[in-house]
Order: sequence, then structure tokens, then C-alpha cells
Amino acid sequence: MDYHQDRFKDHSLLLYKKDKLVAVFPANQRENVLYSHQGLTYGGLVINENLKLKDVAACLKVILDYLKENEIQKVQVKLLPSIYSPLPTDELKYLFFILEARLARRDALSVVNMQHRPKISKDRIAGKKRAVKHGLVIKEVNTFDEFWNEILIPNLERKHAAKPVHSLAEIQKLKNHFPNKIRQFNVYKDNVIVAGTTIFETEFVAHSQYISGNEDKNNLGSLDFLHLYLLDEVFQDKMYFDFGISNENQGKNINGGLHYWKEGFGARTITQDFYEIDVQQQHKLDTIFI
Repeated sequence: MDYHQDRFKDHSLLLYKKDKLVAVFPANQRENVLYSHQGLTYGGLVINENLKLKDVAACLKVILDYLKENEIQKVQVKLLPSIYSPLPTDELKYLFFILEARLARRDALSVVNMQHRPKISKDRIAGKKRAVKHGLVIKEVNTFDEFWNEILIPNLERKHAAKPVHSLAEIQKLKNHFPNKIRQFNVYKDNVIVAGTTIFETEFVAHSQYISGNEDKNNLGSLDFLHLYLLDEVFQDKMYFDFGISNENQGKNINGGLHYWKEGFGARTITQDFYEIDVQQQHKLDTIFI
């Protein structure tokens, strides 16, 4: 997280049991509220796989006691989407029920189960056929310059008056740190880039962090062509392919066209929840086990 440390007041926590690190809570603080680190797409309490429900409850109690002692009134936690864990991970969801935590936000992720893929829509297949007809070519590259400067930045500026979360220098730095986990796939027509996607890869999931094409993407079928290639040939052995969210307005709206496009590949919805906890409720964790 150090590449953007200047943007956040870090207040990450490490939890130990008999001098052994058993959990981490990446976090940043704003005034008297602690947040699951806002510089991370997925966060929450990250626990050792050997911890069971009672251990997780103890970890959460220690965190809340610490926050109370340090006069932090609330903590906002974003839960890890279930597909990113090799084991069931609903311990926190249950404990938040005990704490009467408030569900502050719920995002909808479009995810393909690679072991049980629904039928691809006719629209996506037609897009691939257009791409083949136009002679498009897909290449995996080690640099992000073309995609960032010629496709991603101009598109975000034109459509949303926004910039990518990662600057070009930042994404390249992350790639240097994790060369096998961050991958860039570009689409070319006559050796000119027309589309691309940046993939963050984990053991079980391939996640499209950025997806973008030029103004001819629909006519060329460039993004359909690219993602069918990724699903069928590159990441076919993953458990899941995560297209990410199509949400706006803190989860309360969905970009219908974008969501429809993702579902055309067989993606279906899972959620990522964000909870707000009143630190003063920490005593309720003492009454669970009887």
C-alpha cells in the first residue's frame, strides 16, 4: 500500500496470539472513524486460516476495545467477497449481526463461475465475429503506456471527467512488485491499440480492474473478442472471473448497459458489503458463547 501512503492516514492493526501474527486489519483513519483501508479494493479483517469463529470474535473484540481506548467512535468495514477466499468466511458477517452493525453499502459484482458457465449471449458472440472479420489481434504486454495514454485516460476524461484510480507510474510500480499477478491485455487493429483490460490475478480469481475500448469498440467487437479470449483460453482454469462492479452512487445505482454486457458472458451477481459499527457495542461480543 506504500505507493499511495501520502493519500491516507494509515492506522492498520496487527493482531497477535502468543506472539504469533494471526490477523491483520488494513485501515486508515479520518477524524474519529476508522475505515477498512480506502486505498484497497477489497479489505476487511484478514485472518489466518486456522482461526475459528471464537478466535475471530476475540480478534474483533480486541480491535473494538483498542478503538474505544483511543476514542475512535465508529469503524467501517468492507467484507472480502466470498470468491476470494479458499474457505467459508462469514464469521464477520455473523459477528456484525451480534453487534447490530449497520449495512452502509452493498455493491454488486458480476462474476463468472468458471466451473459452471452459463450460455454466452448472442450479442457477445456476434461481437467476437465482428472482431474476427476486422482482423483484430490480442497481445499480452508488460507495459501500460499504450492502454493508459491512448485508451483509458481519454475515455474516463470524456465520459466521466475522471482519472484512473492508479496513475501510469503507480500501476507500473505495482506490476514491478507483482509481475505475475498484474497483467495487461491489449487489442490491436492494424497495429493500433483499440481496447484493453488490466487483470489482477489471484490463486482462484482473475479480476478485470480496468476495461476500456475506443469509440469504435461496439462496431469492432473488441471488448467482446478480448474477454471471450480471456475466459476461454487464458483463465479457463480459474474458479472465477470477476468483472467487478457496475455500481454508482455508493452502490444504490447500477449502470444497466455495463451490467448487461457483463452478464452476456455468463456473469452473475455476488455482493460486497460495507458495515458501520458503533464501537460502544463491543460488549455484545461477550455474550455469544454459552
